[in-house]
Amino acid sequence: MTVTGKDPAPGPPPPAGGARTGPGGAPARATDAAEPGGHGRPARPDEPDGPNGPNGHGEWSSARSRRGVPWLLAAGLTLLLALLTLMSAGLGAYEIPPGDILSSVAHRAGLGGGELARVPESVLWNVRFPRIVLALLVGASLGCAGALMQGVFGNPLAEPGVIGVSSGAAVGAVAAISLGLSFLGTWTLPAFAFAAGLGTALLVYTMSRSGGRTEIVTLILTGIAVNAFAGALIGLFIFLADTAAVNRIAFWQLGSLSQATWPKVLAVLPCAAVGLAVAPLHARRLDLLALGERPARHLGVDVERLRVVLVLVVALLTAAAVSVSGVIGFVGLVVPHLLRMAAGPGHRFLIPGSALGGAVVLLAGDLAARTVAEPAELPLGVLTALFGSPFFFWLLRRTRRRQGGWA
Repeated sequence: MTVTGKDPAPGPPPPAGGARTGPGGAPARATDAAEPGGHGRPARPDEPDGPNGPNGHGEWSSARSRRGVPWLLAAGLTLLLALLTLMSAGLGAYEIPPGDILSSVAHRAGLGGGELARVPESVLWNVRFPRIVLALLVGASLGCAGALMQGVFGNPLAEPGVIGVSSGAAVGAVAAISLGLSFLGTWTLPAFAFAAGLGTALLVYTMSRSGGRTEIVTLILTGIAVNAFAGALIGLFIFLADTAAVNRIAFWQLGSLSQATWPKVLAVLPCAAVGLAVAPLHARRLDLLALGERPARHLGVDVERLRVVLVLVVALLTAAAVSVSGVIGFVGLVVPHLLRMAAGPGHRFLIPGSALGGAVVLLAGDLAARTVAEPAELPLGVLTALFGSPFFFWLLRRTRRRQGGWA
């Protein structure tokens, strides 16, 4: 699969004897069932296929030797997440020992333990835990959305923020703040962010389609234009807002979880839960789509319907995250790509693994944001962009070099 998302060009005719060959004469492993009258099975995206693999990624040629890697990664990420959760609950301006944290949790769960003093109990359950849960939801949403975008468009450069979905959702949230809208209560920001993010996603997707294909270069360039237009709309809403709203918008745009509360957690939880539950159900279809649009259609995948559904899921997840945390970029780009390099491109692990990895990255980033410069707090969006931008630059040059240019 090329960087443009086009179907692979038909190869040379099979030699005598009926053996099909791939690029450079290597035996083709794609699928005989994709051809009329064929009876073979499709090659799995996590199996090797010559020097480049079924998805055109040379690094997947040793996929068979890494079949146990997903389980090891999942176990490692889970342990790391538990450790970061304990650290995030205990570290800060008011430190709470790990034993006290476990005792308080056990007491609340009815498993023994004991209630802490009034101050640490309040800090733990009214400040730290809402922030931790929100970081987990936002990180999982962004990581999962990034994995879906890369699977739908068949390229590791795809990410909700890059193509303008995050900016579109931000426009909806900023409009709600600027106009002082609150008729839906705590649901107002998520609702406006979702509507604007959904409209942006459909706009970018429609404009990047040409001749029944989605070109990644057109996709990114369209995203740049949408980002610029969204920035202009945000500036307009700032101009129309009063001083209090301007301050709130400016702080919100930097990206932060410092205003986390249980009502905000409950407001974003349904959107995030629906998106995270629906996404893994399409893992098999994304694996088939990685073989190319034409083979996927022959194997029974409704490609256009799949893309529309997953774009809606991406918009839902991104809107849920942006509405409560502000714009936090590059999580959806970095996490899925690193997991793909480590465990291969199979989406049965990549989608839930990206959600787990995104939660780990954002929880670690939030912990650093509020402890590195104590008593001040660094904006979380600034930290993710500071570390994510160089990675994106490296990934862009790496992909361009592997493809021999964009032309």
